[in-house]
Amino acid sequence: MAPAADTQQKEGRSRPAGEGRPRRRAIPWAVIALWIVVLAVTAPFAGKLSGAARDRPVDYLPASAESTRVEHLLQKLPGGNTSDALLVYHRDGGLQPADTKAAQEHLKKIAGRYELRGGDKPPTVVSKDGATSMTALSVSGLSDASAQGKAVDGIRDIVKEDKPAGLKAELGGQVALMSDQNEVFQSIDGVLLLGTAGVVAVLLILIYRSPFLWLVPLAVVGVAASAAMAGVYGLIKAFDLTVTTMSTSVMTVLIFGAGTDYALLLVARYREELRHVEQPFDAMRSAIRGCGPAVLASSGTVVAGLMCLMAADLNSSSGLGPVGAVGVFCALASMMTLLPAVLVLLGRRVFWPIVPVYGTEAVQRRSLFAAMGNSASRRPALVLLCGVGALVALSVGALKLPGTLKQEDAFLKKPDSVAAMRTVAAAFPDASSLPITVVTRTPQAGEVEKAVKATKGVATVQPGRSGEERTELQVFSVAKPESAGEKKTISALRDAVHDVKGAQAIVGGPTAQQMDLDTTNADDRRKVIPLVLVAVMIVLVALLRSLVAAAVLVLAVIASWGAAMGLSGLVFGPLLGYKGLDPSLPLLTFVFLIALGVDYGIFLMHRAREERLKGAGPEEAALTALRTTGGVITSAGIVLAATFAVLATLPLVALVEMGFIIAVGVLLDTFLVRTYLVTSASLLLKRWMWWPGKLSRGSMET
Repeated sequence: MAPAADTQQKEGRSRPAGEGRPRRRAIPWAVIALWIVVLAVTAPFAGKLSGAARDRPVDYLPASAESTRVEHLLQKLPGGNTSDALLVYHRDGGLQPADTKAAQEHLKKIAGRYELRGGDKPPTVVSKDGATSMTALSVSGLSDASAQGKAVDGIRDIVKEDKPAGLKAELGGQVALMSDQNEVFQSIDGVLLLGTAGVVAVLLILIYRSPFLWLVPLAVVGVAASAAMAGVYGLIKAFDLTVTTMSTSVMTVLIFGAGTDYALLLVARYREELRHVEQPFDAMRSAIRGCGPAVLASSGTVVAGLMCLMAADLNSSSGLGPVGAVGVFCALASMMTLLPAVLVLLGRRVFWPIVPVYGTEAVQRRSLFAAMGNSASRRPALVLLCGVGALVALSVGALKLPGTLKQEDAFLKKPDSVAAMRTVAAAFPDASSLPITVVTRTPQAGEVEKAVKATKGVATVQPGRSGEERTELQVFSVAKPESAGEKKTISALRDAVHDVKGAQAIVGGPTAQQMDLDTTNADDRRKVIPLVLVAVMIVLVALLRSLVAAAVLVLAVIASWGAAMGLSGLVFGPLLGYKGLDPSLPLLTFVFLIALGVDYGIFLMHRAREERLKGAGPEEAALTALRTTGGVITSAGIVLAATFAVLATLPLVALVEMGFIIAVGVLLDTFLVRTYLVTSASLLLKRWMWWPGKLSRGSMET
């Protein structure tokens, strides 16, 4: 029994019955009232978060990126930032006169409704076999993503009208691609919230085996999610924070996963204390004192790791840091205040039918984790060696990870815009369907155009808008969009136009944005990863008072991340057929797995430290910690992995990939790393596991 519990029990026996009860009942009610006020204030703003997300590639990039500067200059040209699309018509066997007439009528209707550069006769190209026509549309006056989406839907409605049978009409290009992506994003929030809540509910019912108890943490985590959404919306308005749909999706999963983990740990300790302390209020106070430091350190590592993302240059990554931190903070605050208040008021009956009775001991069942600990204790060196070898072997699979994910491959279900791009790629193999944009000073536009035409890999050059200061050139490469060939052409273009003196010419467009994203992500990994490791180490050392224990936990979760990436390499391409990996995922999954994975090591090692402080020897403390925390930590790991696995049910490849990597990494850490590797290392290092703290000294040995 913990000293705090002993004290509370003695106090309970000596205090006259009923003394202090009104005050004790008032505290939980006050906490609940405070949270009701918080919920009432934040609820109206929580629903606005999805509309504030920004998901264009150019929004992700820093202002200094070349492709970002191109976008800003385009907005200053006549007509503002035009939206480029491709209207594609195709008929097997060749287009008929009726098809051409229908296409012309469609263009007149489109020009009558939207402001097109070139009027109702924009440039049209017909394929060599006569089966496909491609018309480049540049629509002006579309100020934001909402207006662009409405325009795309309107144009698609027009081309479906009065269309001859057998004629395929598709709208592609950058604006159509982004519109389809935004439509998918808008459908994610509700599906993700319901899916995550459903998974957590099922798991809590199985874990608690109670018809009532599971409702309490689920309701509390829902309150935390609402408060976090409102908080993030406030950050967007106050600091113009770049928040993407991926960020809000990850935050939702993180709140449910981490919040439920904190609830599992607290409820398990509370149940234990109820058997030794008569009053629920006193039992909860002892439970918070017992597990509070571990929960605080756990949330501290996640927040510290996430806040390191603010050092990233990529707006989407740096924005995810405070978004995730707000989510974790709200989960922690609700689980350490609102959840205890509700549980205290409900009393022991909330655990029905397995009610912890005061003065009894829990039924001791044969412990799987005791058996695991015993197996590790017999040959700890062999167990450690085999475990490390398995993780290293799995990590090799990372060599088979696919390359950078293209925009057209980002959807699990291919939308109309991707179908149009593929039709164009098949009909016009010598030209890209997405333009490369060059912006130059107007006096040097002629020289720049000559330099562009002379660049290897360029198929055609079309003059674009021109103002007094800047001129736009639309360049189409020979290679396919976002291919290695087009990227090589863009690199050559940048070298060529940069050499034109006084032109200040720069190169942008969709593929150039992807290249800048890759470069920025690589730079961010070199900056952020060391910061995360240092931040997590500081939190661990402060909690465990040991450099060695902190280093072991960090190395263990790094190994889990490497093995998860390796397994992903064996699954994404060979089994699932994914053609690319989102370039931000190596950094983001590293941050999440380090910050979240080390949580379970914290719970384990903090309990081992408690046992050592009570006088247990190093080996006994390690095995006792595994036996007593194994069940609740494994439950927490399963819940966290399952919540992130919900991302794998969404229709975007990047979210599926993130959910898979994090879920696999958490499961590896829960069942292999924490159970066998950390325990084996503790058994081998003995008191040196706690060096240089007082627990490493010989006098602490029993």
